[in-house]
Amino acid sequence: MEILRTAPNPWGQEVLVGVAWDLLWAALFAGILFVVGHALYVSIMAPKAPRTAAESAPDVPEQVERHSSASRTFHWLTAISMFTLLITAFFPVIGVQFAWVTIHWIAGIALTLLIIYHIVHATMKQDFWSVWIGKKEIAQALSSVGKFLRREPAKEERSGKYPLDQRAYHNAVTLVSVGAIVTGILMMVGVDTWFWASNPYFLSDSTWGLVFVMHGVCGVLLVTTVIAHVYFAIRPEKRWMTRSMIKGWITREEYLEHYDPAMWQLGSESAGAEAGGDGPSADPDAVAPA
Repeated sequence: MEILRTAPNPWGQEVLVGVAWDLLWAALFAGILFVVGHALYVSIMAPKAPRTAAESAPDVPEQVERHSSASRTFHWLTAISMFTLLITAFFPVIGVQFAWVTIHWIAGIALTLLIIYHIVHATMKQDFWSVWIGKKEIAQALSSVGKFLRREPAKEERSGKYPLDQRAYHNAVTLVSVGAIVTGILMMVGVDTWFWASNPYFLSDSTWGLVFVMHGVCGVLLVTTVIAHVYFAIRPEKRWMTRSMIKGWITREEYLEHYDPAMWQLGSESAGAEAGGDGPSADPDAVAPA
């Protein structure tokens, strides 16, 4: 399998021009393999654990808001931008030809503006840092891996508003998305846009090659992560979370079953903070698996 693509520049030197598109098929295969493997493990191999019983809590409303309208709007606009970017980036590679360049960079600008809005909104209206994995989450992850290897039927632990798997996914997608955005903005200098004419000499050939490779790697990684995200969103036991990203709320029973009221204190947070967390929290469900 080829990893990188090279081509001669006008002076006859071989320079990097991007990743080999074998990586696209590898990323697609990795996503499908993960989906099939996880589904088989859950249905056949995973030990069954009792569900956490929901306690009586008359002070909890029938419908608990999990996502504000602003968070839900951000999520779905981000999803549209992300799918547009992936389609315009990879459909021409597999032979579906169309005028994709302008659509691609417009979607890239839209995603960049959405991310900037999200950072500002999370900083001013939410708790930014508790969505990131800290020492407590690392210990939980190691414990979960040990139970997985021993095939122990671990009882589901109630968490704060954003559990470990969502934090991990949010962290990974954030890093990959930022990498794609930064390199994509640099690449825009080399194409004609509504704002400027292309300037292919803005960077040296070798530096352009590194930018192309980093952008391509981030792109193929997003293929795998999007497959995983869609998969978890439609799994039967996760659909209540997907519904919350559509309607904004979960039921009282879902709140008490999955969340520790001491860690997610209703009415005490600023649009989604988690009491007892490592710090403030952005809304990870904007890019995290449902």
